Amino acid sequence: MTDKAMELLPEDISDSLEILKDKEVYVTGGTLYVVATPIGRIVDISVRAIKVLEGVDLIAAEDTRRSYILLNILGIRKEVISNQKFNEHRKTERFLQDLRDGKSIAVISDAGTPCISDPGNELIKRAVEEGFPVVPVPGACAAVSGISVSGFDLTSFLFCGFFPKDNTDRKKELERLESGVTRTYIYYESPKRILKTMAFLAEKLPEARVCLCNDLTKTHERFYRGSAKEVLDELEVNPNAEKGEFTLIVEAPEKKEDATDALPPTSPHAALIDAMIGGAETLRDAIEAVLAEGNSPFKKNELKEAAIAIKSLFKE
Repeated sequence: MTDKAMELLPEDISDSLEILKDKEVYVTGGTLYVVATPIGRIVDISVRAIKVLEGVDLIAAEDTRRSYILLNILGIRKEVISNQKFNEHRKTERFLQDLRDGKSIAVISDAGTPCISDPGNELIKRAVEEGFPVVPVPGACAAVSGISVSGFDLTSFLFCGFFPKDNTDRKKELERLESGVTRTYIYYESPKRILKTMAFLAEKLPEARVCLCNDLTKTHERFYRGSAKEVLDELEVNPNAEKGEFTLIVEAPEKKEDATDALPPTSPHAALIDAMIGGAETLRDAIEAVLAEGNSPFKKNELKEAAIAIKSLFKE
């Protein structure tokens, strides 16, 4: 590892790198490595990521200018080739040929984990189809970092990329937020659109809770929490609100039970069957259970007649 990279690491880690160097194989030929890079603080890069970037034959980068800044800080001199969305298809063929020739390649984005709303997925998809090893080198990811500090229900969650710009698409997104498919949704958002997006949520989904993360892991990292309206109010009095990068976490209100789900049984027969499904062991028990509810629209005689009819269905 380069001296510059060593300076960035804590002493207890850097002291053990000589041992790691002899025991760990970081790079093999004909392999594609998907390498996460820091989203803010350079020290968040992993030892493994540095070793892979040092060891590969070439690096496929979203923006070569930004990637060279990172590599220069780490003291890594390596061939870096642009792999942005405008040339992704054309460059994919070139990278695949490099893999066929036995070269190792690292895919990196401007920041964070590649392919999460960034280019690179076409290359990975094609490499998998052709049977090349595709190896993750984990690290920073704004979406995962954001939900980890949200305090929201993370039983399940959905990453939705950038919040839609078009009004029609926003309405569709609102339908998804109200669908109940999950409680927690993750979005990226541009500083130029953050106020408009928060105003939309404040109007259309006032009961939702929001955790808005601004410049995660950076020096001026900030979190806005509350309803969409509360977050919008806080943004509007902040002169620096429309600066930096935003990760938006929305916890949608619990989906209300559809009124049709709560409708009472439409016949005494259905009421008795519901009661038996609910635990009544006999039809007599079912009659008592229905009458005990207190709001049954059926009289005792109606329920008795229905019980006789149900019983007759099971006679031989």
